[in-house]
Amino acid sequence: MTVYRIASIPGDGIGVDVTLEARKVLDRASSGFSLEWTEFDWSCERYLSTGSMMPEDGLDALSSFDGILLGAVGFPGVPDHISLWGLLIPVRRAFSQYVNLRPVRLLPGTSSVLAGRSAPELEMVIVRENSEGEYSTLGGRHGAGSPGEFVLQESVFTRVGVERIIRYAFELARTRAGRLCSATKSNGLIHSMPFWDEIFAAIAVEYPDVVAEQCHIDALAARMVQAPDRLDVIVASNLFGDILSDLAAAVTGGLGMAPSGNINPPGTHPSMFEAVHGSAPDIAGQGIANPVAQILAGAMLLAHLGETAAAASVEAAVSKVLSDGAVLTPDLGGSASTAELGSAIADCLT
Repeated sequence: MTVYRIASIPGDGIGVDVTLEARKVLDRASSGFSLEWTEFDWSCERYLSTGSMMPEDGLDALSSFDGILLGAVGFPGVPDHISLWGLLIPVRRAFSQYVNLRPVRLLPGTSSVLAGRSAPELEMVIVRENSEGEYSTLGGRHGAGSPGEFVLQESVFTRVGVERIIRYAFELARTRAGRLCSATKSNGLIHSMPFWDEIFAAIAVEYPDVVAEQCHIDALAARMVQAPDRLDVIVASNLFGDILSDLAAAVTGGLGMAPSGNINPPGTHPSMFEAVHGSAPDIAGQGIANPVAQILAGAMLLAHLGETAAAASVEAAVSKVLSDGAVLTPDLGGSASTAELGSAIADCLT
């Protein structure tokens, strides 16, 4: 029997609650293979007590695992740039997880804020560049507190980085509806986005079977609301992809339903999977958080490991429980607890 070694980092707030349920479901879905879990207490709580989100050898400790399941990170009193740059972003970059994959769809039993839109019209995937772009440490703050104070924040776009994310998106589009839209802003950003556009256009020639288009991000955001059925695969830079994926999740049922993967395509390092939503410390420990996004992130983990049948069974179980509507958390209009919804999904797998 194949044994996969999985690192579990529950994180903060409801990350702890929903990760517990995701592990319950994934263990139940394991047939013909097993998952060996190792839990790490890396979190804002750890930062407040030790001064660091993870130990100095944290990345070395993670490197030997087959995959990582990450809970939400963030807590009042710890600035977001500390929690993100102390854990999430270092893992993404050290392990060359240059693809942030965010599939979004309107799940059964849920509704969209967009009136009159059906599930087939609300299903897309955002391929976000995850290692460079606008999320750079280059720059600085100068003359703090003075009238002439200014900050400089640099973006970094490399040919290697842009080519590999765009090519990944084209390959993904080939497996879906054959449509790819590139998010740009070349009418405002004079260097980075024309560079991005040129590379997109050059690679598009290699994929004549894919309908490729470029769209300014502001117009693309409007299309996502007004005509989401015209979108299938979207490829975007780090910042643009971050914004668009949250918007896509919002119009397809909310952040509580959206999973994501930080993918190392060559498989030279472990990939990491997480829910899109935050740590919601105001409801942490109350047993009312929706675990669906983290469970679906777990399904993405299984698929990435090659256990596609198990991944599909988890997705089907989620859809069945939501369709039945008998066991739903408060955000979905029900009164079930986090554990009750997790158990209902797990029970569908037996």
